[in-house]
Amino acid sequence: MASNRMIRRETKRTRLQKKHAAKRASLREQLKDPSLSLDDKLEIQAQFRKLPRDSSKVRLAGRCQLTGRARGVYRMVGICRNMLRKLANQGEIPGITKSSW
Repeated sequence: MASNRMIRRETKRTRLQKKHAAKRASLREQLKDPSLSLDDKLEIQAQFRKLPRDSSKVRLAGRCQLTGRARGVYRMVGICRNMLRKLANQGEIPGITKSSW
């Protein structure tokens, strides 16, 4: 089980990402404009640096919905591999069974 501190950190990052998403998107579109001079592009990059680091989407980690574990999370079901195995063996997840041959 992940510590509450780590889970709170992820929720803070999610909140910051949603708050600054429009600003980041507009800056990204401005940066792609080929008609801008080098000085203008450097100014736009400086504006990017003024935004909080945690507002970047790549800093978000997929966490297990049940335990909060950040590693080994299957996006399809939103849970980690340990809980997936446990729930699949119990028959809790429809369509997933333990294979035997």
